[in-house]
Amino acid sequence: MLSGERFYCDESNVPRYELPVLLQDVHGEPVRDAADWWHCRRPELVSLLEQYVYGATPTASVDVSGSLLQEDRVLDGAARQRLILLTITHGERRHEVPCLLYLPTQIQKPVPVFVGLNFSGLHTVTEHPDMPLPMGWVRSEPDLGAGANRASDSGRGGRRRRWPIDTLVREGFGVATAYCGDFAPDDILHYQKGVWSLFDGPRNPRHQEQWGAVGMWAWGLSRILDYLEQEPAVDWRQTIVFGHSRLGKAALWAGAQDERFAMVISNNSGCGGAAISRRRFGETIAKINRQFPHWFCERFRNFNESEERLPVDQHMLLALAAPRPLYVASASEDLWADPKGEYLAACAAASAYALLGQRVLLQEEMPLIGHPVCEGSIGYHIRSGGHGITDYDWSQYVAFAKHHLTLN
Repeated sequence: MLSGERFYCDESNVPRYELPVLLQDVHGEPVRDAADWWHCRRPELVSLLEQYVYGATPTASVDVSGSLLQEDRVLDGAARQRLILLTITHGERRHEVPCLLYLPTQIQKPVPVFVGLNFSGLHTVTEHPDMPLPMGWVRSEPDLGAGANRASDSGRGGRRRRWPIDTLVREGFGVATAYCGDFAPDDILHYQKGVWSLFDGPRNPRHQEQWGAVGMWAWGLSRILDYLEQEPAVDWRQTIVFGHSRLGKAALWAGAQDERFAMVISNNSGCGGAAISRRRFGETIAKINRQFPHWFCERFRNFNESEERLPVDQHMLLALAAPRPLYVASASEDLWADPKGEYLAACAAASAYALLGQRVLLQEEMPLIGHPVCEGSIGYHIRSGGHGITDYDWSQYVAFAKHHLTLN
């Protein structure tokens, strides 16, 4: 939040609003069946979200290859830890991104994998002494020793609690992660120094629809999946894309665009993620665009303080996961991310799931803290505590994946 800026966290301040109709096309015609959804409404929604929120994802094809840099047995032999260098090639241009992949050793067949980006570098996920530090820009985080926007050895393992690799491996899952800044540094002055360079970038004449960092992170998640398709130890058809906070926004947008992801998870993603923008609760479009002008496309700024004019809202983003399992998670003290707005968006997305023959068991009233709803195709929980990703969150994601995916 900007210094000195107020935000509203009182339901009495929420304005009266009307959500744009999910199952009605841009001409006002109703979406009556699955064919209407797949051939008309779904492509419309992706296009609208590109034009007004995230910017246009480049459609040019790229080649993705991976080379093994390191492999170790870790967690008392329970997992293989692989450091892979992803090489993304577009014409004569190429971009390299290190990726960390964990695979359980006790399972001899392809395994489902959780795929997500991390905030501060691969070295923060593990204490492994040979895990390389990011060479480019990183956020300055005192507890990680990341001063002057550079990573340091003191950050090794500093975010491992967010990544319970041992638990996930014991449950039969793999984990793949890359540093978000290797796709797009999270800074207004540096975000174009990542995958932006693969494409035409600033020469795009539709500059108001130029993609921002969230779009680049989402695109990066799909490039990790490109590699996992080539990995014999991975059941890539059961790949789960997830993210926390700003990277939760990216996970939702990746899941919306890339139907290869079998399940989509948003953890405390808030404004521009799972929360309804029209509520103007906690972080708003104006606040997020002022503090992070590089995250979204330029046109999104036209709706600062005027969310009601936006032709889309976030329930439409959530609906694009249908009919695949979708999980939205909130935290009771994380009012900045608007837990109620996240829940209401999930409820509003349910009509698309119903249209496609899926059950959604969300009720009008939010569930109680610590009482997850996991049986339907849209899962949700609100836990106690603040902004973060915890063991409790992960336990719900594992249970949801085991309930809904066809695991080997």
